[in-house]
Amino acid sequence: MQKIDTLLMSLQAIRSNKLRSSLTLVGIVLGVASIIAVMTGISVIQSTMEKEMSVLGTQTFQVQKWPAGFSTDEERRAAMRRPALTLEDAQAIRDHVNSVDIVGAEIWDFGFKAEYRGEETNDTLSIVGGTPEYPQNNTHFIGMGRNISQMDVRVGRKVVVIGQAIAQRLFPFVDPIGRDIRLDNRKYNIIGVFDEKKSAFGSQYDNYVLMPVSTFLNTYGNLDRDGFERSVNITVHARTPEIVNDAIAETRAVLRRVRGVKRGEEDNFDYFNSEGMIRQFNSMTAGVKAGAFVIGIIALLVAGIGIMNIMLVSVTERTKEIGIRKSLGAKPNFILRQFLLEAIVLCNLGGIIGVAVGFATGNMIVKLGMSPTFETVVPMQWAVIGLLFCSAVGVIFGMLPAIKASRLNPIDALRYE
Repeated sequence: MQKIDTLLMSLQAIRSNKLRSSLTLVGIVLGVASIIAVMTGISVIQSTMEKEMSVLGTQTFQVQKWPAGFSTDEERRAAMRRPALTLEDAQAIRDHVNSVDIVGAEIWDFGFKAEYRGEETNDTLSIVGGTPEYPQNNTHFIGMGRNISQMDVRVGRKVVVIGQAIAQRLFPFVDPIGRDIRLDNRKYNIIGVFDEKKSAFGSQYDNYVLMPVSTFLNTYGNLDRDGFERSVNITVHARTPEIVNDAIAETRAVLRRVRGVKRGEEDNFDYFNSEGMIRQFNSMTAGVKAGAFVIGIIALLVAGIGIMNIMLVSVTERTKEIGIRKSLGAKPNFILRQFLLEAIVLCNLGGIIGVAVGFATGNMIVKLGMSPTFETVVPMQWAVIGLLFCSAVGVIFGMLPAIKASRLNPIDALRYE
């Protein structure tokens, strides 16, 4: 009952000084909200990026000429000197790596337009020349019709599988399967349509066309628009998730041998999987999180100093009240607990408001500033951390006023005017 009485007295003291309590809360709210808003914003982006980067699935990794993920200009320049990966490299992996079961090859080009009976898309389409393994290795499956086949690749048929966005744009009311489409002013027969697969950054997953890799090379040749040899991206599917790292090691060894990389030399290719890219992104955001946390802690410390000053003023204003309570038998510990609890309650009340404001602000900034399709995220672990720090600030900065109040001499306190 004594603890409940102490809490009730603390709440009554806070209610009776609304303006002072409100001003005290402002600093706490801003400190907590700044931490939670930044952490929430990063969590929203991180959650979305992890889904975007999981396009390869858990058993698939990709081998390519260019550095994977977030690379520097120096790394890109160094990669330009590497020899292009070829269809023969992909075949070598099929023939010599026992820990994998599906090996696909794909070549990309960008900036094309598709037409059908007077309707056309924007000139932002991508064309991928691929093998039949493309859908499974890239987790983008056929929704209508069929996939390209080995026979399509062998004879170089002019057939395509189109993305859902293209189907909706050019064929809103009819079945596109079996119809002819003009792509880059060439005629192709549509044999399939991919399932819808939206990206948080736009509709890039649905805005491309898959054709047999042989058809692509017959049409556009082995050199890109800048005169460089086209490099093949090789997607490799391990037999089980547990042996992905073994499959990467075996693939590396095979490619180093067939591409003539000598002992001690760096690989002249790069590789990545979804897990590695997610780790790389998380390490990049770690510094931002640490910076935001430090700024938030500084704001909370400043707010704590404000609480201490206000509580010291409160002790001075309530000196006679403290004297009356002590003369009626209130022990120093009771007085100390009451003033300490006031500081803790104020801090946690500000913390709760700050957490709510931070969650709303973080999600709103990301959705308005980047894309409204980003998922709403509420990182509860940071809410708990924020409230724990608020309690700590209340204890640390409320202790001095509470000790001062508990040590007042009751006779001197009753004389105080």
